[in-house]
Amino acid sequence: MTSKEPDVMLNGWVKPKPTAKGNFISAIAELFQKTLVIAELEIRKLRHDPYDLLIRGVQPALWLLVFGQVFTRTRAIPTGNLSYLEFMAPGILAQSVLFVAIFTGGMTLIWERDLGIVHKFLASPIPRAAMVLGKAVACGVRSLSQIVIIYGLALLLGVKLNLHPLALLQVVVIVLLGAACFCVFSLIIGCLVRSRERFTGIGQLITMPLFFASNAIYPLTLMPAWLHVISSINPLTYEVDALRGTMIAHGSSVYGFGMDCTILLLTLIGLTVICGRLYPRVAM
Repeated sequence: MTSKEPDVMLNGWVKPKPTAKGNFISAIAELFQKTLVIAELEIRKLRHDPYDLLIRGVQPALWLLVFGQVFTRTRAIPTGNLSYLEFMAPGILAQSVLFVAIFTGGMTLIWERDLGIVHKFLASPIPRAAMVLGKAVACGVRSLSQIVIIYGLALLLGVKLNLHPLALLQVVVIVLLGAACFCVFSLIIGCLVRSRERFTGIGQLITMPLFFASNAIYPLTLMPAWLHVISSINPLTYEVDALRGTMIAHGSSVYGFGMDCTILLLTLIGLTVICGRLYPRVAM
């Protein structure tokens, strides 16, 4: 004797179709989860070469100890109520983050391509944006060591730093955003070039113009009109501006912390979209 099927489906037998909102939330959650996985893999590499973080701090130390001390004595650059060392310290921190990001992201990508690691990632179901953002997050974590180095040197040189916990948190946020932006920019270059030598040449070619076309070592008011236009589209300008307003005890921001963060975040999103589309080119 066979049982008849019920005319009405029992509750729970038919799963409701996911809504567009549910799909969007699940996609964001997956992107966030895969980004953290890639970031963890990148951060683990620090255990094999932890001294690289200290070596990266040599160049900013020379800028503060030599360049900063000399120009403080000359008083040739007007910096308002700040000494030149106080004005310069946030710019050197931003410069240090820039160098770490540029020469970490793209160079690592080229190494992974030569070892065949990129091909394995591209064959996995990991979103391309997660691969890009994971490396950007790891680069930001790597750059946090520069905060410790620059803060330590600045305190030894008598720079009056803002050590309030909220200000320190804001500095960390800006360093993470700045490092992520320039790391993704470096990844874009790594997607386009074919050799480590060419990447090194391009990296050296773009880092110094980015640094000097910003407000890192002189105020915007001293720039000629054409350089002022370039600095206004340079993300490093907004990173330095935010650091100068939060890092220094009596520092001030031209654009405001919120505006600086917004511009860096929008830059990061735009660069991530571009890099995500270019990422499969690495395996070609």
